[in-house]
Amino acid sequence: MTTTINQSTDQGPKPLFGKRRTNAEQSGVYVFVVVPLIALLAAVPFAWGWGLGWVDVILFVGFYYLSGLGVTTGYHRYFTHGSFKAKRPLKIALAIAGSMALQGPVIDWVADHRRHHAFSDREGDPHSPWLFGSGPAALAKGFWHAHMGWLFNRDKTNHQRFAPDLLADKDIVWVDKHFVLWTTISLAAPGVLGGLLTWSFWGGLTAFFWAGLVRVAFLHHLTWSVNSICHMVGDRPFAARDRSANVWALAILSFGESWHNLHHADPTSARHGVRRGQIDISARVIWGFEKLGWATNVRWPSEQRLARITAKT
Repeated sequence: MTTTINQSTDQGPKPLFGKRRTNAEQSGVYVFVVVPLIALLAAVPFAWGWGLGWVDVILFVGFYYLSGLGVTTGYHRYFTHGSFKAKRPLKIALAIAGSMALQGPVIDWVADHRRHHAFSDREGDPHSPWLFGSGPAALAKGFWHAHMGWLFNRDKTNHQRFAPDLLADKDIVWVDKHFVLWTTISLAAPGVLGGLLTWSFWGGLTAFFWAGLVRVAFLHHLTWSVNSICHMVGDRPFAARDRSANVWALAILSFGESWHNLHHADPTSARHGVRRGQIDISARVIWGFEKLGWATNVRWPSEQRLARITAKT
């Protein structure tokens, strides 16, 4: 089962790609990918005996959950797949929270992910690790491409083809256009809070480093691991048309996204971890939204549906 993509019936499908990134947009990609990565690489020696306190840890966890769940429950399960319907304030909040992960504006992210499902592990998939073959060298190249290499491609997924619903939503277009603002808040807020809570410049600087840069880089690589690792190794208990797999080791840090085989077998399901012991934090958050009345029409998996998509041995 794949995400339904609206296409024109009288003129045929729209092109796969839309506009190419401008030089400024391409430079932004390099900055958002490389700078947090450098911070992550510097984290271990920086923390060796100094530079990390409880305020940094608490702010790291808080902003990691805020931005990470913005991606998993917002960008992914709500905007991309329509796993539930959200009240307008929640819709806007999820779009802003997802933007704070610095993984790109909401419309770009959704268009790319819908294209991924439409062509999963085939030509046209923006980040499959299987596009270059199955030999050791080809898989090494494929892993790099799926994990982060694809991000540097200047061709942008066609928004009109893959995200026309978001283009028609004025709230989402507004959030999308202010991506730089949400990026600034995401990086600056930890530093400001760290400075205020410790009442020191140094406390603000370390909070910016840990809860800003390192948090963004860590979340980047967890998200990208779902694109790469979860299409290469793992369990495949459900029937999907691609090589998506469940990787239990990533489940908690990815908020349940690494139960990836179920997701590709049933993309609109609000819960990805459907078996006993499969922790899915994003699904619990959606459950909470539903109980509060902020989310409706939640697409929870049923035993009948799971029986139909269980892989036959």
